[in-house]
Amino acid sequence: MDAAHSPEPLAPQVVRRVAVTGLADWWLTLPTGLLLWGVLCRILSSEWAVNEQYSYGWFVPFFAAYLFWLRWVERPGREGGKVERGGESGPGLHVWVPAIFLLLLLLPLRLFEVANPDWRPVQWLHATITVGLTLLGLRLAGGWAWVRHFAFPVCFMLVAVPWVTPVEVPIVRALQTAVAVINTELMNLLGIPAQLEGSVIRLRTGLVGVNEACSGVRSLQTSIMAGLLFGELNRLGWMRRLGLLAAVIGLAFVANVARGGFLVWTAAMRGPEAVHGVHDAAGYAVLGVVMLGTFALAGVFRGKQRAPVRTGTGEEGNKAGGITRMGIVVVLGWLVVVEIGVEGWYRGHERDLVARPQWGVRWPKEKPGYQDVKIDEITRNTLRYDDGGGVSWLESRGEAESATGPARGSLDQGWLMYFFRWQPGQTSVLRAKAHRPDVCFPNTGWVQTGDRGVTLYEAAEGLKLPFRHFLFVHKQGGRRPVRFAHAFFCLQEDRVSHRSDASIPNLETAGSVSGWEAADRIQMVREARRDLGQQVMEIVITTERELSGSEAEAAFARRLKELVKS
Repeated sequence: MDAAHSPEPLAPQVVRRVAVTGLADWWLTLPTGLLLWGVLCRILSSEWAVNEQYSYGWFVPFFAAYLFWLRWVERPGREGGKVERGGESGPGLHVWVPAIFLLLLLLPLRLFEVANPDWRPVQWLHATITVGLTLLGLRLAGGWAWVRHFAFPVCFMLVAVPWVTPVEVPIVRALQTAVAVINTELMNLLGIPAQLEGSVIRLRTGLVGVNEACSGVRSLQTSIMAGLLFGELNRLGWMRRLGLLAAVIGLAFVANVARGGFLVWTAAMRGPEAVHGVHDAAGYAVLGVVMLGTFALAGVFRGKQRAPVRTGTGEEGNKAGGITRMGIVVVLGWLVVVEIGVEGWYRGHERDLVARPQWGVRWPKEKPGYQDVKIDEITRNTLRYDDGGGVSWLESRGEAESATGPARGSLDQGWLMYFFRWQPGQTSVLRAKAHRPDVCFPNTGWVQTGDRGVTLYEAAEGLKLPFRHFLFVHKQGGRRPVRFAHAFFCLQEDRVSHRSDASIPNLETAGSVSGWEAADRIQMVREARRDLGQQVMEIVITTERELSGSEAEAAFARRLKELVKS
């Protein structure tokens, strides 16, 4: 071959490392970063632990750290800073001012987070501040070249932040509708008669509901995380990354439709009860298909793409404007001050709190008609209780007479009991107020007709509990009442103010319904009311003939002594 036309050899890839002086001393930088990001992960972990939809979040910090390390070993050399007065180079006010603002913003943010650990807008604000401070630190350490180089692994943590409700709910509903419509048509094409009623599919064997768990939102969010992860690992170009992301989202949707079809077919062949035995397995299978499919699709999109040449300017780059040891010390000190100050604010208000007597429930398994009441997934995700459940049973005719007296005659009574327990520090106390009778009953066709206020009832030896008594009726077709209900509700926190008797009726039970609005959240911060543990007990008596308030209270008082254990 003619030497004049021989191709020039490709320049070897160069990977040069930068001295750690750009990030001050690692023994100061590392704990600062761990504290900054650790607090964020601890707040988000409460959602990862109780909401299966975001359970993938446990893996995201490790993926983000690994992606950051891969970028670290290929980092470019540091850029010079802006020339300031005196001829010295520095980053300028455009870096210091936002950094100081974000650091100061952490203090009020943490005050709100402690009282409202499950408030998603605050979680997003915390994540944004953490990402912003990290990027500003990289700007100080290595210039804008470092910001561009490390932006993806730093921002990758945002995929683990729960979506805010105005975004999540419409997406979930749209997915529910799509899955239900497609599977209804699919069953009819297969010769299985199916009729769509909202998000419920009616079959000959019964009803199959497409609830939040079956909407596919969990596989959708997992696919977004996986698509971004594999796109970065393969260092795809931005257009290929977007193509990969679109492909894996489509894969997740198709896989979830297939899962829904399998569950509906199972219900049609073996009955709706058989769905419970394969529901979770089908869900995990979808997640496996999404992960393996994303891995395969990443290889397809990578194709013959030439790996980018990763070069650095090494230590010979301008080292002006790096983070000083004093700067790291100040940031670390402020982060510690924030955590100590927030803890001091709440503990200072909790010094006068006294513990209430602990009590629980006895489930009346010996009662006729006793059965567990299924708590649907939407309710579980709303309440996020640590322990508890619901049961129903029937009171015999003789027990009804002995409880209410013979004046009204014997009545067959249906009894329903819920008990939920929240351990300290798990969620906002506002969630415990979300299962009140005056909140739940109107959503199921009942109309509130009365509120007899709060009364102390003897529940066990030396223990009296305040219960609020609500009255409801259920009308058929909006005409005459067909059933009546008396609901008794008690909410108690584990500790109360020393200025009040721990046994008297209190605002937890007597207060109005919380709308979970910003005013409620702010009030909790002003009162320094973080979650110290609480529990809810709700007992409902239903009858076909109207029962007076005093008769219902007599029956409830008699039965309460058997249901509560101290």
